[in-house]
Amino acid sequence: MSALSLAPRALYEEVAELLRQRIFNHELEPGSWIDELKIAQDYGISRTPMREALKVLATEGLVTMKVRRGAYVTEVSDRDLADVYHLLSLLESDAAGVVAQRATDAQLAELQALHQELENAVQPEQVNRQRFFEINERFHMHLLEIADNRWRNQMVADLRKVMKLNRHNSLLKTGRIQESLDEHRAIMAALAARNPQLCTRRMQEHFANGLEAAN
Repeated sequence: MSALSLAPRALYEEVAELLRQRIFNHELEPGSWIDELKIAQDYGISRTPMREALKVLATEGLVTMKVRRGAYVTEVSDRDLADVYHLLSLLESDAAGVVAQRATDAQLAELQALHQELENAVQPEQVNRQRFFEINERFHMHLLEIADNRWRNQMVADLRKVMKLNRHNSLLKTGRIQESLDEHRAIMAALAARNPQLCTRRMQEHFANGLEAAN
């Protein structure tokens, strides 16, 4: 890949996105050293945009900068993971309560359509885990968009990036996909009932179970 092949936006932002996806896909494993020089050479860029990209990822918590040692993919401890899930539970359960109260019928229909995509990703003969988790994230982010608090949305987006560092562990627990789908059904039922307290509780349960599966 050459620098000229990158999208026409700030070069360091494009490099940051490329690295971000490599981290999420575990091509760059948690705790691994990031070889700045080699990656810069592979991308056909100088080390300046490479370093700027790493600074962006460091602010997101995906990369840890160590003095005189360089950049490393962040390792998420059990405490880190628990803290992230705790905050996500607070923020997203509050958003679910808001949506139950304020969403239009059309907005609830949009969430129902996303939920149906989740249902379709879980077939008896084959579970498409990657697709399930992609749709799951779209569902959660769309619910936040409907709740319409941009500060909360930004906080959740940043926290979810850190959560993705550990997401493969949650995929391995037998039955977790079906459990998550059942929890989404309960959330949708509470939304359809326009019950904010129940929505809040169902979302909290969803995150509590997700944390248990991730450990």
